[in-house]
Amino acid sequence: MDTLVADGVTGFTTRRVAQAARTSTPAVYELFGDRAGLVREMFFQAFRQLGERFDQLDATDDPRQDLIEVIGTLRGFVVDHPALGQLMFSRPFADFDPGPRERSAGDKTRQFITARVRRCIDAGVFTGDVTDIAHIVLGLARGLASQEAAGWLGTSQESVERRWELAIDSIFAGLAARR
Repeated sequence: MDTLVADGVTGFTTRRVAQAARTSTPAVYELFGDRAGLVREMFFQAFRQLGERFDQLDATDDPRQDLIEVIGTLRGFVVDHPALGQLMFSRPFADFDPGPRERSAGDKTRQFITARVRRCIDAGVFTGDVTDIAHIVLGLARGLASQEAAGWLGTSQESVERRWELAIDSIFAGLAARR
């Protein structure tokens, strides 16, 4: 994972991982099968790390604020680990196409977000389909966090925060206005 972070997707090779681990390329292949196997394990680990962050969030009596905290947690993870965010939420490696087993790694993330959205619906904060809203919330968080991580969301922290607030308020208002 350190090699992916340091070298990015384009510089990530099995040979480079072996060098960083002070081992041989065949040893990496023996452990992971191929580069796709190595990428697969990082994919699983990234979702475990995000899950650990979600596990630290407590539900309160304010479901709207709780969902904002989930968005902030996802934001923090992607900003702290942009290469992992890219691995988790896009397809940066041609030789790694997540199948059902890999997609299940994200189930805990989806279930956590969906549960928080369900609480907002149950409290009357939002109206609509829980799955649709969860996808919208996840897409908003992933997109803006990726932009922020790449330095495209603003030139000052103030502008970045303002855009996050505008996006969240706009989406939440739209979901509430559907009554």
